[in-house]
Amino acid sequence: MKVHHLNCGTMRAPGGKFLDGQPGLLRRAELVAHCLLIETGDGLVLVDTGFGRQGVARPGAWLGTPFTVMVGAKPVETETAAHHVEALGHELEDVRHIICTHLDVDHAGGLADFPNAVVHVRAEEHDVATAPRNGSEKLRFRANQFAHRPLWSKYDEAGDEWFGFQAVRELKGLPSEILLVPLAGHTEGHTGVAVDTGDGWLLHAGDAYFFHGQLDPVKPHCPPGMTLFQNMVQTLRQPRLENVERLRELSREHADEITVFSAHSPVEYQSLSRG
Repeated sequence: MKVHHLNCGTMRAPGGKFLDGQPGLLRRAELVAHCLLIETGDGLVLVDTGFGRQGVARPGAWLGTPFTVMVGAKPVETETAAHHVEALGHELEDVRHIICTHLDVDHAGGLADFPNAVVHVRAEEHDVATAPRNGSEKLRFRANQFAHRPLWSKYDEAGDEWFGFQAVRELKGLPSEILLVPLAGHTEGHTGVAVDTGDGWLLHAGDAYFFHGQLDPVKPHCPPGMTLFQNMVQTLRQPRLENVERLRELSREHADEITVFSAHSPVEYQSLSRG
C-alpha cells in the first residue's frame, strides 16, 4: 500500500510561544490537519478529511465562527482532501472508504466531498456527534457536515491486542493492514488508525495529543498554552492522559517498528511528508 501524507487545513492560532514553544509571543502558531490517503488494491482510503470544500466556500457556516476565530482557520481550496485526491490523478469516486479518528469539525469537514464513501467510526463517536447533548457538543460536531447522510460503518465490538493496546480491530471491507486503535479522551469515541505499510507501522493518533514534544522519550514537554487547550477540549481527562503515556511508551519501545504522529503537529507532518 502507498500512503500519502496530506495537510487538509492550516490553522494559525494566536499565542506564539505559548502554543509551539518557539520564540515570540505576538505571532501566530501554525497547526496542520494531517490526513492520510492510502492507495489499496480496491480503491482509496482517507484517514480524516480536514475542512473540506464547503469549509472553503463558507467557513463560518460550515466550521462554525467560534472555531475559525479561535484557531485562526482560513481554509483554501488547494489544501482540501478533494483537491489533493484530484492532484494525485484520481477521481473523487475513487475514495471508497473514510476512517475518522473523530468527528470534530476540522476532521469531518470534508466528508460531504465524498458522499459515496463508507465512513468508518467508533459507535460512541457517531452517537454523540449526530445527537449532541449540549451546547458544547453542538459547537464541536456540526450537523450540516452530516446532512448528506454518510454511509456509516460503526464499531463497538471488542477487538484484539496490538502492541499493548486493547480492543483493536480490523475494518469491514478494508485490508487487514489497517486497524482501529481506540484512544478515548479527546472525545468519547476517539480512535487512532494504524497502517502497516510493509516497511513498518504508521499510527495516526488523531487528537490524542497535539504537540510533538509530548512523546519525547527523555523529557516529555508541552507549551503551557497547548496544555491548556488540550484540557479545554478534552471529554475524558484520565483516559486521555493515560493514552498519551501509552503512546509515549509505544514510541519509545517500538521506535523501529512504529511511527506515531498526531493530527496537528507541523513538525511531525513536515518530517513524514518529506519522507
